[in-house]
Order: sequence, then C-alpha cells, then structure tokens
Amino acid sequence: MLTGKHVRVRMVRNRLIPQYLDVMDPVWQETATTLLELFRTFPGRSREEIEQELAEVVGDLPSQLVQQGLAKLLEDRCEFEVDSEQDPASVREQVFLEAARQRTSGRPFDRQAILEAVGLHLSTTPELVDLAIFADLKAEQRVTKFADITPLQLIHRYNVALAQAALLRSSRVVVRIEGESQARYRHLFRAIKFHRLIGTITHAGRDAYEITLDGPLSLFSSTQKYGVQLAIFLPTLLLCKRFSLAAEVKWGPQRKEKEFRLDSSDGLRSHLVDYGDHTPPEITMFAESFAKLSTDWTLSADAQVMALGNHFWVPDFTLIHAKSGQVIYVELLGFWRKTDAEAHYVRLQSHYPNQFILGISDQFNLDEETAAVNANIYRFRRTPLPSEVVRIADALGR
Repeated sequence: MLTGKHVRVRMVRNRLIPQYLDVMDPVWQETATTLLELFRTFPGRSREEIEQELAEVVGDLPSQLVQQGLAKLLEDRCEFEVDSEQDPASVREQVFLEAARQRTSGRPFDRQAILEAVGLHLSTTPELVDLAIFADLKAEQRVTKFADITPLQLIHRYNVALAQAALLRSSRVVVRIEGESQARYRHLFRAIKFHRLIGTITHAGRDAYEITLDGPLSLFSSTQKYGVQLAIFLPTLLLCKRFSLAAEVKWGPQRKEKEFRLDSSDGLRSHLVDYGDHTPPEITMFAESFAKLSTDWTLSADAQVMALGNHFWVPDFTLIHAKSGQVIYVELLGFWRKTDAEAHYVRLQSHYPNQFILGISDQFNLDEETAAVNANIYRFRRTPLPSEVVRIADALGR
C-alpha cells in the first residue's frame, strides 16, 4: 500500500478526490515500464542499494511523487531476507566480547584482529564475519524474489491504492451494489466476514443491497489493523459490475471531515481474480477439527444469504442433527464491539430463536467491554473448539 507521503489528492469543497492516473497515458506507461525494468534487476541486491538507485532514477523530477508511489508498490512485491550464513545477533555478541577482551588486555584497538579472532571461533572467514555483523539491519536485507506484473497492471494498482488510502482514514463507509448474481453477493458478504469488518447489510430495492461498514477512525482500538483490513476489502468490491461507495473521511493532521466517493464508472480495476471465496484461517481450522469429532451433528460451510428483517446475514456454518433434522446456524464473529455484537444477537434471536450459535473471540474485541452471556453465545480466546459448539447445540436442541 501507499504511505501517507505518496498519496495524491485534491479537495473540492468537502470532497476528497484522489489524483488517479490515466492508464492509457503513454507517459505513465513509459514510467511504469522503466520502473519495472529496474525492479527486475533487483534480486540479490540490498535495500540500501535499491534506495540509492531509485533516487538516481527518480531524482527531482516534477512527477517524483507518482514515481515514488509506483516504486513503493513494486517494493511491496519484493521478498527480502537476511543474507548471512551466521546469525547476525550471535556474531555481534562475539565481536563485542572480543573487542572488550582486547581493551581490558591493554592492546590497541585492531579491527582486523577482532574479525580474525571471531572468524576463527566461528570457523569462518573475517570477511564473512564483517558482512554478518549488521546483516539483519533493514538496509542490508536482500531481495530474493520479485513478483512481476505488467505496466498497465501497475498503473491500475496505483489507482486502487489511492482509493485504499482514503478508506484508511474513514469513519463510516456506505456501499450500494445492484444487479449481481446471488453467488457474487454471497461471496461479497463472506469477504466482509473474511476481513472481520463490522457492518450491516440491508435490502436496497430489487436485486440490490446496501452495506454500512464502520471505518477505522470510528473505533477506539486496533484502528490501524482494522483499517488495513477495510482497505484490503476494496479490491473485492471492485469485482462487482455496478456499485457505489460513499465514505466519511477525517483527513489531514486536523482530521477535517471530508467525503470520498467511488463507483464503478471511475474505472478502478481489481487485481484479484475472486477473493470472496476465501475463508479466515480460524474458520478452516474449525471445520477441519469438527470433521474429526464423533457427533450426531453434520457441519456444512455452504450457508446461504439469509434475511434478518431489513438486514441480511451469511452464517459461517450450518449444523444439521442426523436424527432430529434440527438446523442450527453458526457464526464466528471477526472484529466486534459490545454494542454491535449485542445488536446482532437481538436480530438473530428475533428471527432465528434457538437456531443459532454466535461465537465471539476475545482476541478481536475492539472496546474490551464484555458482551452479555447468553445460551447462544460462545466466548473463546483464540481458537473456537468444535466440542464446545456441539455442547451448546445439544443444549439448544433439548
């Protein structure tokens, strides 16, 4: 993603308008091509070397802010590692100990003698000792792999990153989607759960839904982590053909109230094939653990979009009892606050009484207040236990 210094926007009254690049502009295509050719030569080189070469290429050109932003996105596509056969921390310790021994012995400081002594102790050469001393510093990390893309893909990714930067500073986001298939809606709603976002889904007319999401600046804790999840969700939304987004944004050091708008006519293109089918790791682990249980309940992850009055809900699992045929829906909440969890519980209890289990993790509690304890609520610390869910399901089935 782009850092704050790379974000280019302009203000029109109370509107925040990102300065998107024209993807068909030959100047930007040439710029993207030049940077890509440069990054393809970077495997094996250190961060410090990369920064020096980028500084020479970008220089003080008027477009350097754009070039720096494009380079930041390409750097995110690099994999770095510490280039040392020895553990740098252990090597440093041995070097400092040897230097202290020389000093207490009264001998004058001799850097080469220290490196040779440590090299002898570690069965390596003085040159490799010298390289290993600070090999774990960020500037000394070396590129091992670069995930290549095309110039056009890079420009599209830059435009999406500008929109994501606005969402990182949002307090409220309202999205309207229409004309999509039920499969697409189900994938989109599951993506909201995958990124553990707090929000509600309501019907907005024939074949249309409205999604209201909390922005990171509406929260009291974990705002950065939550904001990143909201930003990462945007490419999933961009897979929809007809959508509009309106976000309340607090911009700048004074956090002035601004409005950010985005819709399908802006031409932003997602770099994802389809992220909506992915599930959080704890959901996958739960299903795998449940399969090992000996129980009368069958677990299915093929839950549908379900109505909650004017709201809509996609549970994570459906439990079906083999003998009675009873159905119980299971949802494991992502990020949550006491008021949101309790309001969601009331809606579920109103429409599906004794037919649901709501699992909430202490790990993702944003306000540290405790939700009310009810028969349908399962509190867990990090990983939900299938045996506990079965126990609650058995109690509800009596």
